[in-house]
Amino acid sequence: MSSQPHIVLPWVVRRTRLPLLSTRCVDCPSESATTGEGRFRINAQGKVLDVWLLVRCVSCDRTSKLTVHERVPVRTVDPAALDRYHANDPELVVSTLFDPAFAKRNRYTLDWSGAWRLALTPVPLDEPWPVRVEVGFDDPVPVRPDRLIARGLGLSRNDVRRRVKGDFALRRTVSTGFAFTVMPLD
Repeated sequence: MSSQPHIVLPWVVRRTRLPLLSTRCVDCPSESATTGEGRFRINAQGKVLDVWLLVRCVSCDRTSKLTVHERVPVRTVDPAALDRYHANDPELVVSTLFDPAFAKRNRYTLDWSGAWRLALTPVPLDEPWPVRVEVGFDDPVPVRPDRLIARGLGLSRNDVRRRVKGDFALRRTVSTGFAFTVMPLD
């Protein structure tokens, strides 16, 4: 049995707003678009249905459409989902934007700059014992662990490499939970 105190601190990465979309505007040289309030557009022609997610260029304010459903028979769309499209359900907007297949089909990537924050419990760096930190993600925000830990601890990334132990690559982007241990100063 270890006589060392066992300190576990929770950190959570939370989305503060929807991320910008990195996609090319057809009117200007801008590469960023936003979903604004997150609106769907639905068009029915006979027995077929088109559903788009509307996005707006941040530079010229031009509205573009990202295809959710294209020329699908109306009866194949779940009625509950159709009601959510009509209501511009914010959760449906988020799940649609975060869907990797949807992003690939519509040729965009998510730009998370300034769209998230780290809710943390301060780590007592002067503790003589190791402190374990568990990082959780409310949304799949891609971050590099070394940068996230350096921001949370107020250390340089070199200090993070020296003092932090974990079973993950510090320089590889993650978007799921991980844990690490802050070792005491030698």
